[in-house]
Amino acid sequence: MASPFPGMDPYLEGDLWQEFHDRLANQISVQLLPQLAPKYVALLAKRYVVDRPALGIFAPPSERIIYSDVHVVAERAPAYQTAPGVTTATLELTSPMLEETPVLSVEIRDVAERRLVTIIEILSPVNKRGSGAQEYLDRRIELMQTATHLLEIDLLTAGYRIPLEGKLPPAPYYVYLSRANRRPRTEVWAIRLQEPLPRVPVPLLRPDPDVVLDLQAAVDACFALVGYERLIDYTAEPPGALSEADRAWVKERLLSRR
Repeated sequence: MASPFPGMDPYLEGDLWQEFHDRLANQISVQLLPQLAPKYVALLAKRYVVDRPALGIFAPPSERIIYSDVHVVAERAPAYQTAPGVTTATLELTSPMLEETPVLSVEIRDVAERRLVTIIEILSPVNKRGSGAQEYLDRRIELMQTATHLLEIDLLTAGYRIPLEGKLPPAPYYVYLSRANRRPRTEVWAIRLQEPLPRVPVPLLRPDPDVVLDLQAAVDACFALVGYERLIDYTAEPPGALSEADRAWVKERLLSRR
């Protein structure tokens, strides 16, 4: 059994997102590698974004970006003892803390010089909210000043969208392609929930032709490998920020599949 949806499964926007995000990046790399050989290679690149999700701040001072493979384990703090006669606190709440969120991207590099040719970003919640959104926009602006092509995949309904001049057509999902030789023009694919994810071009160095990324095949491969449909409660309301019309369609779709 696969996802009950023809394209993106909106239920992946919940607590399975981080696992799915990393799995999708890997499947994109696996799909592209045979098309790219022998001149190019698709590598996975991980970075850590320091996020303040609970604060809801969009433009704070610039945040740290950490590149690290070291895992530090902290010793658990011992339980404290309240002094006699101290008035009991009314309640105990949680303070917002910095969170280091791993983000995977796919880098297309030429084998001869290891030049970064194209970067494929799969947007995560950390890229679309709070300080992480500002960090991503800063990173995006820096990439736009280089000769690197940028392919951005936004399979999340919630959060900020990529800022572009002009109005995006309404849709829950988008793919954006900024070719280095056509900036500031950006190609946009607006993706309806009711349709399969598109096949999009991945540009390389001139005069080499584009290779093709079949996004739907990559998502389907993730489902075939993990079996997310066994982990998702399809009786619950879908997460994210779907329109009322899309939510009604989701219910009808799930009822028809029973």
